[in-house]
Amino acid sequence: MPAKNYLTSKQKEKLQKALKREENGDIRERILILLLLNDGKTQQKIAEFIGCSKNKVCYWCVHGDPDNLESLKDKRMKGNHQKATEKYIEILLETIDKEPEELGYEFGRWTAQRLATYLEDITGIKLSGSQVRRILERKKYVDITGKI
Repeated sequence: MPAKNYLTSKQKEKLQKALKREENGDIRERILILLLLNDGKTQQKIAEFIGCSKNKVCYWCVHGDPDNLESLKDKRMKGNHQKATEKYIEILLETIDKEPEELGYEFGRWTAQRLATYLEDITGIKLSGSQVRRILERKKYVDITGKI
């Protein structure tokens, strides 16, 4: 049974604004479900319109809180936070341009694991050497020999 105009005008406006600026397609879909329900569409019609299952529409009609957009995120979106902050990456890129001897080390070359250990001491963020290597790859950093 449709729940036409169950949203207040303030809730509707908030959802419409969020729909326009939200980057995550799943969140946009969930916002759209709430807005279509507010327009009096049945859950079956919403599912057909969006191209998803009726179960999905039913779930978000019950669990989606128009006053709390965070409720539209599922557990997978809340996890997997990157440990490496922008500041960490900035320090990493500054460090990679310095020779280890400048910082008091006896070895003459950085490895990803040595960088991870050094940065853990500096920032308190513990990453593995392979995580540091992936950050450097994302930043398109490879030294002359192609290592690190």
